Formats: sequence, C-alpha cells, structure tokens
Amino acid sequence: MEALSAEALQARHGLPGLAEIVPGQGGLTKIRITAPAAHGEIYLHGAHVTSWQPAGSEEVLFLSQHSRWQPDQAIRGGIPICFPWFRAKDDNPAAPKHGFVRTTSWQLDSIQPSGEGVTVALSTAPNAESQRWWPHPFRLRYEATFGPELKLALTFTNEASMPVTIAEALHTYHAVGDVTQVRVAGLDGAHYLDNMDGNREKRQQGDLQFSGETDNAYLHTTTPLTIHDPMLHRRIEIEKTGSNSTVTWNPWEKSARAMSDLGDEEWRRFAAVEASNVLTCAVTVPPGESHLLGAVIRVAAE
Repeated sequence: MEALSAEALQARHGLPGLAEIVPGQGGLTKIRITAPAAHGEIYLHGAHVTSWQPAGSEEVLFLSQHSRWQPDQAIRGGIPICFPWFRAKDDNPAAPKHGFVRTTSWQLDSIQPSGEGVTVALSTAPNAESQRWWPHPFRLRYEATFGPELKLALTFTNEASMPVTIAEALHTYHAVGDVTQVRVAGLDGAHYLDNMDGNREKRQQGDLQFSGETDNAYLHTTTPLTIHDPMLHRRIEIEKTGSNSTVTWNPWEKSARAMSDLGDEEWRRFAAVEASNVLTCAVTVPPGESHLLGAVIRVAAE
C-alpha cells in the first residue's frame, strides 16, 4: 500500500487545535500534538515519539541534535521501539541491531481526543524488509497518549500457527540535567546482567547512579522506577505493564564520541531507563494471541 502524504493524512486524521500531521525533520511525516495537557511529537518513521512536554513542565525526552533523519536510519533519542530482538540478533549478526521496526514506516490508524490529551494509534505488519530477517506473520499496534502522563502501549499479535518468541524494549531517552548527578530508584536488590562486563550477573545495591558507561539488563523486575534529577529539580516516574525486565543505558564520554549521531557532550543530557522484555525475559506468545508491553511516564517537581 502506497504511503499517504502528510497533507492527505492531515485531511483524513487531523484534529484542529489538537493534532496536525506535517512534514518533520528530513521530510519524514510526524504528528504534532498541541493539546491543553501536553505538547508532543511522534513520527511515522519507527512509530517514534520524539517529544513530550506536559503543560507547565520542561521537555521530558532527550533528542540528539545530530540525529540522522533518514528512512534507513533510527532516530537518536526520544523513544525508539526495539522489536523483535534486542541488541544484535543471536543467529544473524548482519541483521539490524534492536530489530527492524525502528526504521519501518508505520501506518497511522487514528488520532483521538483523550481527556485533555490526544491518543495516536499506529500499526505495522510484515513487509519485504522484515521478512528478510524474521519470517513470522504478525501485527504490531502502538498507542501513544500525550497528556498529563505519557502512556505507551505496544501490542504484538502472533498471527503464526506456532508460538513465537519476542524481545522488546521502549528505549526511552529521559532528558536530565546531568546524568552524573541523577539516581534511579526502584531496582534495589534486583539481579542484572552487566553488558559492560561480559554480561556478568550482579545484584543492585541501593539506587542506581551512573558513574561510567552503563548497559544493564535488570531481570525479573516489574517495580515502578523513579529518576531523581537534582539539577532540573524534578523526578520522572515510570510505571511498567507487561514488562519483566528493565534496561538502563548511557554511552558515557568515550563511546559517545564514537557515535556519529550523538554530540560529544550530549551523553550528559539523558538517562535511558526502559520498560522491556529482553534476554531471558523474552516473551513467548501462543498462536493467535497477543502480548502488551506498556509504560506510563509522569514528571513531578522535586
């Protein structure tokens, strides 16, 4: 099916005063939310939320000024969707890292008022690129509600005749004043695999504080999380649904300098804390059934 232009989508789905479909960075189509409760943006490219700013607050999501806005590139920052594998694909290192939906152009299904906010629904299904790497028939639906809270719901439906195992993450770049000053509460006592130390299993003691390059997968944890940010005098609260793991990530100085789509000092401005089902917490979905991964993000003064 041929993709509709931003103008055609605006005529079909636009909500005057609430949501407008327009060409975004690099000419990629985006939905711009201007609701009383929040402003925000989500691109059809990757179903990628790039902005959420609730009324009376500063921007909550980090977006790199060096992001490559191209159809074959993932956007750096915001909330990329990792699916149906996480990190490199186990049986094919040539496959795209974190799966293929980050660079898929999703279909816009609907835009609906939701209280003082707006809910955008997008979907995707197998295409030539996805079938190159992953043969299973499926449907993926994503609902993002921009309001006083940012509500995210990713629903995978297995349309195959056999069980299918998926890994997934809502890879959220939370904007912070300085990552070296923040702490993440809610992981005390959790076991995690430290990808910076050969995926050695460790146990979190107290709050997480970022003190160097970090890539941790906390397993079998469903608890709410809080990012305390003393520089911005706020906290970001994350409540997870259908998520049995949490990923925390920051590339720190050395790795950030090696990333062409991240400024040398931009690593200081975000803390990635992600609702996920990764590694041993991957989800097996029976034929014809669905699984929902969700997150609700709130921000409050501190």
